[in-house]
Amino acid sequence: MKTIITVNDLCRNFEVGDNLVCALDEVALSISEGEFIAVMGPSGSGKSTLMNILGCLDTPTSGSYELLNHHVSDMDDDSLSEIRNQYIGFVFQSFHLLPRLTALDNVLLPIRYGKASVRSETIERAHFLMEELGLKDRMRHNPNQLSGGQRQRVAIARALVTNPSLLLADEPTGNLDSKTSEGILALFDKLNENNQTILIVTHEDEVASHAGKVIHMRDGRIETEDHRAIAAG
Repeated sequence: MKTIITVNDLCRNFEVGDNLVCALDEVALSISEGEFIAVMGPSGSGKSTLMNILGCLDTPTSGSYELLNHHVSDMDDDSLSEIRNQYIGFVFQSFHLLPRLTALDNVLLPIRYGKASVRSETIERAHFLMEELGLKDRMRHNPNQLSGGQRQRVAIARALVTNPSLLLADEPTGNLDSKTSEGILALFDKLNENNQTILIVTHEDEVASHAGKVIHMRDGRIETEDHRAIAAG
């Protein structure tokens, strides 16, 4: 399998007053194409910091991070933004949809923010994704006209519209009821069956049970990596 991410000796320190806080401490990690990984750990364990660095939203204090042979840890902000837009899709707990835009326009946002123009084939992909996610009749609705599950599906369509190499999800079911959460997790399962690489940060065992590998973090380090056999669907 093709390696998507290689991380070695990754450290991230923050200055908090007069104190130096080590959020990541010499983390090493490899992610291959088609893996479904859950990252777990208590508050302050470093899991969100790790996701922010993998998602090119933050840079390490030291260590190396390669994404598809790009030396991300050496890049400036403009280069990071380009890599982020080209290779990474994000799904957040709070959806992060723009309230004045329709669902379809929210899905198209990564294209509008990127260098590529919004072409007919891009609009076709957005329509296709929204139909696949059960949003065919909701494309012209604004976020306040959608349920929580529908808003999360819009966010997932937005994350996928650029056909990213890596899908990152931060507590993607945290604001959803149990039935809606099950539907979103089934959707992640389907995406992974189609070889989408996924990394989810979660504190819920039920969410993590869908992953093929579960990483447990504590005090800025990877404590364990558990590989699980996932039944073919």
